Amino acid sequence: MTPPTSPNPLPHPRLPSPVEPVDDDRFHRHGVRLLLKRDDLIHPDLPGNKWRKLAPNLAATTAAGHRTLLTFGGAYSNHLRATAAAGRLLGLGTIGVVRGQELAERPLNASLARCVADGMRLHFVDRATYREKRDPATLARILRAVAPPDGPPETPYVVPEGGSNTAAVRGCVALGHELRQAADVVGVACGTGGTLAGLAAGLAAGQRALGIPVLRGGFLGDEIRTLQEEAFGARRGDWSLDERFHCGGYGRTTPALLAFAEDFEQRHGVPIERLYVAKLLHGLLTLTEEGAFPPGTRVAAVITGTPSP
Repeated sequence: MTPPTSPNPLPHPRLPSPVEPVDDDRFHRHGVRLLLKRDDLIHPDLPGNKWRKLAPNLAATTAAGHRTLLTFGGAYSNHLRATAAAGRLLGLGTIGVVRGQELAERPLNASLARCVADGMRLHFVDRATYREKRDPATLARILRAVAPPDGPPETPYVVPEGGSNTAAVRGCVALGHELRQAADVVGVACGTGGTLAGLAAGLAAGQRALGIPVLRGGFLGDEIRTLQEEAFGARRGDWSLDERFHCGGYGRTTPALLAFAEDFEQRHGVPIERLYVAKLLHGLLTLTEEGAFPPGTRVAAVITGTPSP
């Protein structure tokens, strides 16, 4: 089967991303071999799953003649940062709809400041509106609110929160293809589920994908099934979720998680993003220590991003 291809509108992606073995005695003592799928090295401005999900959406934006892209995210959204960077590189206007009206009255954090520096226009909405952003009437109100006060009206190309839509899911199938023959289990941190949906579809028979949600709620399984049905017509691949490692919810950490991430960096010299990647690696270590992986299992962890500024 030939891996699907997606147009790459941005220059110089490093694909396929490297797979690096990690010499970690905490895994070795259980007979488990840990590998790192270094998607964080794909592109300096759009690392990890952000490249894989945004590239097909950016191609669709330009192909349809849109000059502006609108998307959604929280105050620390890696997706917003990546979209803003992509807009700068391609000369596209970008609008970020940010969860939390109260944030409009506060100094911008480093992530949102980076978005603005890359040319993104931020539009803050209250949390109730944000929850209803998929509703056509709510989206129409948002589009009216961000319309330029003068000049010809333009409808932005809309990409959902986290970049997870049909195009993004299909773009992530290549991640699974790149890991065929390399691992028995592939772990990935999940926010909106698009990366796992595509990854699982791209793996070979006998491989399985394991998602570690970074937010609580127990709804992500339904979201992933819906994404796969929209992209492929049915559930694809062998995948499951372990919901225990979110540390209380999105954007939350614990002293133990931060200590784990710092220790991992010191052991292996790999920068560890705290809100997604640290939770993934901590989850994989916990599962290893619980005996979830038989001796001889090759476990690949997808490093989906870099530490926040």
